[in-house]
Formats: sequence, C-alpha cells, structure tokens
Amino acid sequence: MARDYLDSALEWLNDYTGDNKNLLAIGGAGAVLLLGSIYILPNGKDRHRLTGGGIKADRVKQEFNDYADAYGKEAGAGITDRTKTGQLVDTFYNLVTDIYEWGWGLSFHFSPRLPGKSWAASEAAHESRLAAILQLLPGKKCLDVGCGVGGPMRTIASTSGAEVTGITINQYQVQRAEHHNKKMGVQELCKPVQGDFLKMPFKDNSFDAAYAIEATCHAAKLEEVYGEIQRVLKPGGLFASYEWVATKHYDENNPEHVKIIDEINFGNGLPEMRTYKQAEEAGKIAGLELVMSIDIATASSVAGPWYNRLGWLMKSHIITFNSTMVWILARLHLAPAGMEDVHTMLVRVAKSLCDGGSTGVFSPMHLLVFKKPASPGKDQVANHVSA
Repeated sequence: MARDYLDSALEWLNDYTGDNKNLLAIGGAGAVLLLGSIYILPNGKDRHRLTGGGIKADRVKQEFNDYADAYGKEAGAGITDRTKTGQLVDTFYNLVTDIYEWGWGLSFHFSPRLPGKSWAASEAAHESRLAAILQLLPGKKCLDVGCGVGGPMRTIASTSGAEVTGITINQYQVQRAEHHNKKMGVQELCKPVQGDFLKMPFKDNSFDAAYAIEATCHAAKLEEVYGEIQRVLKPGGLFASYEWVATKHYDENNPEHVKIIDEINFGNGLPEMRTYKQAEEAGKIAGLELVMSIDIATASSVAGPWYNRLGWLMKSHIITFNSTMVWILARLHLAPAGMEDVHTMLVRVAKSLCDGGSTGVFSPMHLLVFKKPASPGKDQVANHVSA
C-alpha cells in the first residue's frame, strides 16, 4: 500500500517536471526522498535507477577503465583504434544512459534558449525545426539516426504525424525508448531498432526523410554513415543533421582549443572532432547534395546560448549534489561500483562543453541539410546556403 502511494507520487512528480526536468532542482530534501525511495523500494518504478545499462553491475568499473584506456594520451589523439569505435560507443551509452535520463531528461542533446520560453519548450522547438525542414506529414516514413531513448523521435512524430523509425547501437536504449513510447502512447508512430548505423538493417530507398541529432559524430568515418543514410533514403529525400563540429574559430595550433576538444571527445564517446567543412565534404563524398549549412548555435541574435543550461547546473551546485548522491549510492551498493567514475567524467566534460561554447570553438548543432539526388549525375551542390 505504501509502495503504491509513493509510486503514484513519483509518477505525478515525473509528469509535473516533464521530459526536460532536473529532478534535483526541486530541492535537496525532495531529491533525497526521490532517490532513496527508488532504492529502498526495489519493486517500485525503475525510472531513475542508476545501472550500467546492458553491462552487469560487477563489470561497470572495468568497462569504464577499458573505455578510458581506449583514448590516446597525446593531444588530439582521440580513440587510438578506430575499428573499436562502435564497441566503445555502445559501452559509453550503457554507462551514461541512466545518468542522462536522471540528470538531463529524455532528449540527449542541447538547444538554444528561446526568449520567453522554458528549456523544455526550446528543446521541442529545436527538434520540431527538423520536422519542418524535412516536410514531414502523416503517412511519411522518417529515420532517426542515433535515436537514444527516443525523446526527439516522440516530438517529431507527434508534431508531424509521420512514422519515425529510430536506430541506436545500444540495446538498453531500445528498451528504454520502448518503455517511454508505451507510457506516452506513441508506440504506433515510433519504432526503435537496435543496430549499427554503419550497417543499417533497412532496404534501399526505404525512407522519405532522415535526421540525426548530435549522433553521427560517433561514427569513425562520417562519410560511411552518410553513405548508409544515402542508401536507405528514397530518391529526392532529405537528410538533416545537427552535427558536433569544431567551428571556424577553432585553432589546431592553440593548446587550449585542442584540450577543450579532446575533453569533449573523451567525455562523449567521440572518436575525433570534425570541422563543419569536413562534415559538408563527407556528405558530398557519400553522394548527397548539400542544400544548407548553418550553425544554429549562432544563427539567432536573440536566442540564449545552448550551454547556459549546463552552466546553470554547475553554478547552482546541483551537479555537486548529484556527485555526492552517486558516491553514496555506490558506497551503499545501490549503484554499481565505477558509476561515480562515470559521473565524474560527465561533470568534467560539462565544463569543457561550456568552455567550447563560450570560446566559440565548438558547436553541437551545426545544421547540415542534404538531399539524395532524384537521378544519378545531378549536380551535388545545388542551392548551397552557407553561414
């Protein structure tokens, strides 16, 4: 009876705060009650349980150590053996998915803050922009490349009426996406699939459109994932991507710039960081026409910086409180050993991301729009808009 009552209270709290909650922002006492109830009542809701995803609890610490060792120690090294990139990305998302849901929300990406709008509304607008660009309508079939736990997929399907199939390399994320889809009643339009986006389990010419939100940056070779997207798109279909890139302000000879990018790569499971020009070229190599290239991070003179949300979390000491909670839970064996190492990595990269944004050397949302030629041999640089 008590468990049912507390579960109902937690359900209300989750609905009240929404997808883009930071649950700890409601106050320290409430956060302790929330986390404590989850672990004291193991048969209750599993929404914020910190696990290793698909990794067994007794393997989390070793898997994190192996992940850390995969990155070179020299400046600009990134992942030293790029053939293991897919495996490392899968490990990364096993380790961080629960923490992301717990401390950030269900959409694993950044958004500019719109004037007079909440972060939740700004995030929805950032996602819905892609539905408009791709001209999605009821009856259209769209691919989400790197769908995570399905936050953007649900927004885009719900606003457009299109059917969205998402692919993620991580099976645990598929399970979480299915859980959220069913809970929100969107399972008829949203279909998560486990698979490697370099070898997608879809037939040629399957989708009317495709998008990626801060996801294809995980590919060892960007032109390879773009090539797969080109293959599964119908002729004339559009592909839009928010890419993680080094901007025109990045100087490879500036040690501080290199340090920022290296820390971002390590703390986010990236093999390396490309420039926006390299991303444009990768699309052309894959046989796509470049339609638009613009950095959304700086496109609007009135929108707030995308990194302000991270900055607020650090300045408000919520991240410090979170770190303490993770440490306590690990010591009490209520979270796997090694989970505090994962959280520490994410705390450190939060500062690096803010530094990348404030210096202007990094953007997580350089918008690239490509088109699959309607017929072979068509000029692949049509209507190029660059900013």
